[in-house]
Amino acid sequence: MLNVVVLVSGGGTNLQAVIDGVESGAVTNTRIAGVISNNAGAYALERARKHGIASKCVSPKMFASREEFNEKLTEAVGEMEPDLIVLAGFLVVIPPIMTAKYQNRIINIHPSLIPAFCGKGYYGLKVHEAALSRGVKVAGATVHFVDDGTDTGPIILQKAVDVEDGDTPEALQRRVMEQAEWKILPRAIDLIANGKVSVTDGRTEIRK
Repeated sequence: MLNVVVLVSGGGTNLQAVIDGVESGAVTNTRIAGVISNNAGAYALERARKHGIASKCVSPKMFASREEFNEKLTEAVGEMEPDLIVLAGFLVVIPPIMTAKYQNRIINIHPSLIPAFCGKGYYGLKVHEAALSRGVKVAGATVHFVDDGTDTGPIILQKAVDVEDGDTPEALQRRVMEQAEWKILPRAIDLIANGKVSVTDGRTEIRK
């Protein structure tokens, strides 16, 4: 049974997709051990409570230094004994002490087809604003392992979504979530839970 800890900063729609996947049986061999947010007001914490999942807030505002926050965040995650850490809209840089401890055991969902519109400064609505500004015809989402870079870890799954005439950043964001993010994040967790994902020389291999 894969013990999953989900880190989230906001509403938690991707968290909900994972919860729904586990509860429906679409995500197998998986248990959500806990949810941690850096934002005490995040609705994601309420989603966790509604489903009987342990939840906790660990905010940088609670500590005198970033170093102390990094230590306490790593400690809080460790207490939940994760086999896999899922970043589902977590707007905090994961500290090197955590990426080192959980190498190839942290995954992230990013709302673009990496390597497009990713890296520092590309998050949330900003990704979709940049994509529309560039005039792309296809958007999408990527699930990847987390390393010490920003959106640079090995790619697990990607799914493309068409850009439509008249799209606003908000409309594109919603379509990418519904058609890509909410599908490939639970799928990636299921693959990992069943031992079907491996990483060799910075690239993933997905076994059928």
